[in-house]
Amino acid sequence: MDTAPAQDPGQLTFRDAADADVPALVTLIESAYRGDSSRAGWTTEADILQGRRTDPDGVRQVVEAPGSRLLVVERDGGLVACCQLEHRGEAAYFGMFAVRPGLQGAGLGKVIIAEAERTVRESWGVREMHMTVISVREELIAWYERRGYRRTGELSPFPYGDERFGIPQRDDLVFELLVKDLG
Repeated sequence: MDTAPAQDPGQLTFRDAADADVPALVTLIESAYRGDSSRAGWTTEADILQGRRTDPDGVRQVVEAPGSRLLVVERDGGLVACCQLEHRGEAAYFGMFAVRPGLQGAGLGKVIIAEAERTVRESWGVREMHMTVISVREELIAWYERRGYRRTGELSPFPYGDERFGIPQRDDLVFELLVKDLG
């Protein structure tokens, strides 16, 4: 949703997450996707999924896994966003993207995803960025398409019955693979 005029996102700093960041990262991710706090932003999944989006163990696994990075994005020393980058051969996987709800729609997402793409090109020499998005999230998919991602039509099932990923409020959830050529 980039209908708002682009605003200066301010001086952002990017760094790899550490174990000490895990509690704050869980809070950020949950606030961006679930519950009433997520409704302040436009990336909420509160109408399609209830329950949790992640937990400390899930975030810690991303922080500690070989070939994985969880980028922490800060402004004026405060946590404003994060994203997961995982090296998968000639591609990188982009996930766990969260921007503080009250800051969404101000241009931060565009800056962060561009930095993530630059990072994986330079660090891993990958040629593509992959991500999966719940297929009913049309507005979010359209946002990624405006950033150069394309829908592949490649679908994978939503893990119904595994509450680590939330409690579905509909029975038609699947993930779609989006891909961007990084040149």
